[in-house]
Amino acid sequence: MKKELLMASALVSTLGAASVANAVTASMTGGYHTGLKSTSLDTGAADTVAQVAEASFSVSLSETTDGGVGIASSFMLANEDATTGLETSGLTLTFQDGAKLDVINGGNAAASHDISVPGGAGEAGITITATNRASDGLDFFAKATVVGFEWHSAADFMAEGLKVGVSFSADTGAAADASATLESSWGLGATYVTSAGDTALTIGAGLADSEAKDSTNDVDGSNGFHVGFSAVTGDLTVAAGYANGDKMIESPETAVFDAAVTKVGVKYVAGDVTLSAGFTSAESDDNTSDLTAAGGTKDTQDITELGISYAVASGVTANIGWKDIEAVNDGNADTSGGSSWYVGATMSF
Repeated sequence: MKKELLMASALVSTLGAASVANAVTASMTGGYHTGLKSTSLDTGAADTVAQVAEASFSVSLSETTDGGVGIASSFMLANEDATTGLETSGLTLTFQDGAKLDVINGGNAAASHDISVPGGAGEAGITITATNRASDGLDFFAKATVVGFEWHSAADFMAEGLKVGVSFSADTGAAADASATLESSWGLGATYVTSAGDTALTIGAGLADSEAKDSTNDVDGSNGFHVGFSAVTGDLTVAAGYANGDKMIESPETAVFDAAVTKVGVKYVAGDVTLSAGFTSAESDDNTSDLTAAGGTKDTQDITELGISYAVASGVTANIGWKDIEAVNDGNADTSGGSSWYVGATMSF
């Protein structure tokens, strides 16, 4: 209780400099995408074609105090995709020097600085067996609780082109039972932007660690690092990233050790048409019997993606995508892999 009161007092004192206003400034964003997705699994089952559809509508709120501190938050009114549900947002303070502070549900600074690597287009994809723990993202180890903050530096922090971030989150007080619970986490991240001739180069890196507990004892949490780069020369973008670490999965309680992800991708813009391709190689050892030691079974995923996007009109994009996944689960061929294609359109505002 003392911890919650201290955080509430700090938040109120921070916002106390604001003048009373009738209303904050609000803006709206949203979109809708729909299309057809075909799936062909390695199990030999019949190919399927189904509709994919998702709509979202969100509102962003912001205002600036007399002292020049920006205060912002947002909320989502609707998200028809049943797999993601409603998103939550904390509270962000923006200072006159360009720095920002997320004071509630801040996230993890390592995840904020991973490199975006081109891949496919649209919603092509396959649901891999849940027990296959090979992660396909560069920030799989960057965890946080809602009781936490993340500080984002202004641009050109200590050096031209450099931005950094720091985050920390604390125990929410949730009781651990048959599943592990995240106790605390910290994260560091940095992004450096420079140029080499006609090429704009962006380098991103992050480092994070966390602690967890279960019903009987403390257990190792998630930890790791990532590093990557993106090089843009005219209409051509080439990017790559690598991540390595361990991950605690709270439910069902599983420890993932020696996880590694390598991603490479390329994108070319030709007028209204964007061509993209990407490849991801991921592997890990998962262990359900011993949460403190490696020695589990090997899981892997090799993912190849291709995409074509066409800007039909302002806010309207047509997408064609293809994805192929070759997977190994617990050392054996994972027949939940296969290939998928997608044809559809996205409308956004």
